[in-house]
Amino acid sequence: MTDTNDAAAQGAVDKENTLYLDLKDGRVTIQLLPELAPKHVERIKTLVRQGFYDGTPFHRVIEGFMAQGGDPTGTGTGGSQLPDLPAEFSPPAKARYLRGTCGMARTMNPNSANSQFFIMFAPAPSLDGQYTIWGRVTSGMDVVDKIKRGQGSSGMVPAPADKLIKAQIAADAG
Repeated sequence: MTDTNDAAAQGAVDKENTLYLDLKDGRVTIQLLPELAPKHVERIKTLVRQGFYDGTPFHRVIEGFMAQGGDPTGTGTGGSQLPDLPAEFSPPAKARYLRGTCGMARTMNPNSANSQFFIMFAPAPSLDGQYTIWGRVTSGMDVVDKIKRGQGSSGMVPAPADKLIKAQIAADAG
């Protein structure tokens, strides 16, 4: 084994595939999963590096389910100027929606993911194989748990919603 392999075997962090989300209560660290969803991971990285997510609200937050963000309008109808992405659904045997799983939001059209994403508070087997999984929280779930919850069955968060203060790829962080 080379030194590089030894470091990998010991759990070295892949900074190019590590995402930091700074929220009001601290930092969330997410391991990006390009082996599951290469196009979605590339989109997340592109938008992060453009500063797209900085200051965006968590507009839909449902207790015991998930927190959704990535829409600068805060309405759930906005996205980036980039084209929508084709689905990259993983079979449940390969990846499941568990606490801390990060997925891409979409409309009824499976090929409509753009910029909106969600972080799971709890397992949701009904989402397995239906939404693209692009990452998983490796630290900071306590911070995610403190995101302001929405109201009603839609989970829309009344103003002022908690915001994603800054998103960074670890390789770019100072």
